[in-house]
Amino acid sequence: MKELTLIKKAINGNKECLEELLIIHGDQLYRTAYLYVRNREDALDVVQETSYKAFLSISQLKNEKFFLTWLTKILINCSYDVLKKSKKELPLNSMIELPSATKREKREEILDLLEAINRLNEKHKNAIILYYFHDLPISEVAKVMNLPENTVKTYLSRGKERLKKMLGGMNNNGEKIISRSI
Repeated sequence: MKELTLIKKAINGNKECLEELLIIHGDQLYRTAYLYVRNREDALDVVQETSYKAFLSISQLKNEKFFLTWLTKILINCSYDVLKKSKKELPLNSMIELPSATKREKREEILDLLEAINRLNEKHKNAIILYYFHDLPISEVAKVMNLPENTVKTYLSRGKERLKKMLGGMNNNGEKIISRSI
């Protein structure tokens, strides 16, 4: 695997390899940061701070298999730091930009979903974002959150139930709101 080789080289001090890894995962990092901070500028700041902290501490990574988990954990902590510093309500007026061809209902559904996720308590919100939006397996979510896998499964289940209650359980097409493909 090319990525594992890059990770090993980065751990051993090759900053160019770490830079390449950050580029590879940049879009995913940005999307995750955006889910937390809810605006473009802050999300970019979070990704930049995450990259900086990764450069400073890459040598401390013990197992290259957990690079993305390690990086995501840094990103979440940076996101919370930005939110604490700004001490503001999360604006809903600058949500995910949708292509202009997308119908108003789809946009409203996404806004409703993001608003509902934002209203979840922190542990459920983290589990939902990491699993559904960051596509991490439950084992990785458990490592990022420092929790047993069964606890993560419980948080996902309870979080989905709360989302279903907040959103009425089904979308306009009669489909379940939460699925792995979000």
